[in-house]
Amino acid sequence: MPKANELKCGMIVEVNDEPYSVKSIDVRNPSSRGAATLYKVRFNHLKTKQKRDETLKGDDFLKDVDCERVKLQYSYQDGDTYTFMNLDSYDQYTVDSDDIAEQIKFLTEGLDSIVGILLDGLLVAIELPSSVSLQIIDTAPGLKSASATSRTKPAVLTTGLEIQVPEYIDNNDVIKINTSTGKFLSRA
Repeated sequence: MPKANELKCGMIVEVNDEPYSVKSIDVRNPSSRGAATLYKVRFNHLKTKQKRDETLKGDDFLKDVDCERVKLQYSYQDGDTYTFMNLDSYDQYTVDSDDIAEQIKFLTEGLDSIVGILLDGLLVAIELPSSVSLQIIDTAPGLKSASATSRTKPAVLTTGLEIQVPEYIDNNDVIKINTSTGKFLSRA
């Protein structure tokens, strides 16, 4: 049973006896002494796709939903649906782009190490690996004299994601990106 301060995007919890996935978390630290930190959480219902906003205290408990977790590999996109393959049984699962909107920018064909969350045999959510490797397709030329300082420049990746990278990175370099923060980690 996770507490509100342990929630992460993509987690599946029960709210009022219904299964919800965590879509976003906004942490509010009050300025007065002794006041509790508040977590404004946006949930999406796994079956009806309805949104629900809740404000929770850090020590509020939520109940885990009993769902199946399977290893998946991203196969392909067909319009607004994304298809994944179960690495154990080779079953195919599809999910709408609305359900994985925040994770689409990290998906590349053949990406495995994805954990799929199945509820009653249907894919309702995915959990990405902690980091993915993507290639840079457009950035300013790298500076040879640039050291590993904190100066950055924008770069566009193969998935269309735009992030800040250090100045010494060039076009066609493959880099690692943290999937929870969307920030540059290192060269791959």
